[in-house]
Amino acid sequence: MSDVLVLDKLPASTPPEPTPRRRRGAVRRVSSKIGVALSVVVLIVALGFAVVPSVFASGDPLRGTPADKLQGPSAAHWFGTDNIGRDVYTRVVHGAGLSLSATLLAVAIALVAGSILGLLSGAVGGVVDSVLMRLVDVLLSIPTLLLALALVTALGFGTVNVAIAVGVTLIASFARVMRSEVLRVRQSLYVEAAFASGSRWHTVLRTHILRNAYPPVIALAAVQFGMAVLFVSSLSFLGFGAVPPTPEWGSLVSEGRNFLATSWWLTTLPGLVIVVVVLSAHRVGHALDRGDRA
Repeated sequence: MSDVLVLDKLPASTPPEPTPRRRRGAVRRVSSKIGVALSVVVLIVALGFAVVPSVFASGDPLRGTPADKLQGPSAAHWFGTDNIGRDVYTRVVHGAGLSLSATLLAVAIALVAGSILGLLSGAVGGVVDSVLMRLVDVLLSIPTLLLALALVTALGFGTVNVAIAVGVTLIASFARVMRSEVLRVRQSLYVEAAFASGSRWHTVLRTHILRNAYPPVIALAAVQFGMAVLFVSSLSFLGFGAVPPTPEWGSLVSEGRNFLATSWWLTTLPGLVIVVVVLSAHRVGHALDRGDRA
């Protein structure tokens, strides 16, 4: 009875107050989630520009009103107008179709080709591994934009050729990541058990190795999507993309550079759209990578 009375007199335990370090960690986690969510929204809107541009901008991107030329950003023209009175926001929205389709094609080429090379290199090993990795080293030793310029010069002008050139330059990074993941998964106990149970080589490769090696490659694809947007826009800026007056993000920046001193919005606002999309893709890619490693 006395023990019960003593226990009743003890003060109720209170949870420990969070330390400043824990509070800062919680704030960082919340801000990180908000940043990833905003990045996803930006990418969805950008893809919406490409798929249904008329929903976001119903005007004609090729038709201008000379009386409205070189007007600054306003409620009527969010991104201002260019030197022949075309609405820059409308041209940015309609230019997303070519820019992002070229980007998706480039990433798809790099993802498929790089994954095949990395899978063969890591799974077969030996001479095949040495030859394929030396080829990858050669691609990595050449600056990406310089290699893309050389390829698109050989292929010719056009959005598809730009996408192929950018896709080839990104193959090496996918091959490296896939090879490292295949080598890691091959040492797992469940892979050794599958081989010991008599499973065929191609079955183990497809159902065990490839399935568990692919998530980091998908995270890399999100990061490389942003890089591909940048490279496609760079080649378009240099004049290798679609023929004017068809709008592309890079060509829009190029068209406004002659008016940069007086009409800053012609280059700055399309350039900011490119920057925001690239940074958003990087943020989502790094979030996917952290999720795979957790």
